[in-house]
Amino acid sequence: MLAAACQMFLGKTEAEIAQIALETLEGHQRAIMAHMTVEEIYKDRQKFSEQVFKVASSDLVNMGISVVSYTLKDIHDDQDYLHSLGKARTAQVQKDARIGEAEAKRDAGIREAKAKQEKVSAQYLSEIEMAKAQRDYELKKAAYDIEVNTRRAQADLAYQLQVAKTKQQIEEQRVQVQVVERAQQVAVQEQEIARREKELEARVRKPAEAERYKLERLAEAEKTQLIMQAEAEAESVRMRGEAEAFAIGARARADAEQMSKKAEAFQLYQEAAQLDMLLEKLPQVAEEISGPLTSAKKITLVSSGSGTMGAAKVTGEVLDILSRLPECVERLTGVSISQVNHKPLRTA
Repeated sequence: MLAAACQMFLGKTEAEIAQIALETLEGHQRAIMAHMTVEEIYKDRQKFSEQVFKVASSDLVNMGISVVSYTLKDIHDDQDYLHSLGKARTAQVQKDARIGEAEAKRDAGIREAKAKQEKVSAQYLSEIEMAKAQRDYELKKAAYDIEVNTRRAQADLAYQLQVAKTKQQIEEQRVQVQVVERAQQVAVQEQEIARREKELEARVRKPAEAERYKLERLAEAEKTQLIMQAEAEAESVRMRGEAEAFAIGARARADAEQMSKKAEAFQLYQEAAQLDMLLEKLPQVAEEISGPLTSAKKITLVSSGSGTMGAAKVTGEVLDILSRLPECVERLTGVSISQVNHKPLRTA
């Protein structure tokens, strides 16, 4: 490059060398411009500079000049075409800038709305997950509560069942004890009754006293039986039935014995016994005759003017009725009270 430079520029000034280099660059620049449109040169200066630098640098190197850099300071023309093109470009750029700004704002709004939507969705998803977790917790807790309550209820029922069984066993034992006690009481009572019956048979002499004593003992037995009924219903019912049956049999035997004694007395004394029976019943007959008079609230007496008056009249009427009783008895039975009274008694 030094030899080429000496050969090309030896004896020339720096201004001349600079002019040669400038003209070389301008020539290559015009050659490049011939293949590009004004809009391409104006819009794509980098491409234009690279092409000029590539062509001019190789040519200048052959001349001994090394091109370090090549830049375009300005592009202009005398018709203001490039200026108008710049305005259009500026307007386009401004338009593009406004569009870009609007699109950026739109994209920002969209992204912001999307972000908000994602935020809300995430919040809703979080709340849904929380609700699901709460639901699962409540369901599991309810299931656990049901299981615990079921186990507790089963334990309570088992405890109550065991208590009921224990009470039942105690009650059964108590009933058994009561049954044994009542059986013993019944046995003692039966022994007492047997003893009293033997005592009754050994100590009573007269039939009337024996009958009275027996009835008293039977009455006491019935009283004791009634007391025992409150303590042992089933046993007392049975005992009362047996006591009543025994009392009825005893009464029947006593009545039969009494009737037998009376029959013997009638056979021994005959008319005197009949008289005694009639005389025994006369007060009852008089009571029945005077009974209507005692229940009357008011009595009206009618008299012809002769005889007694007042209460004596009523008494006289009753006595008159009673004086006619022997005649009525004789008509009904054939026994004369006045005749029996004067006859001597006959003994067997």
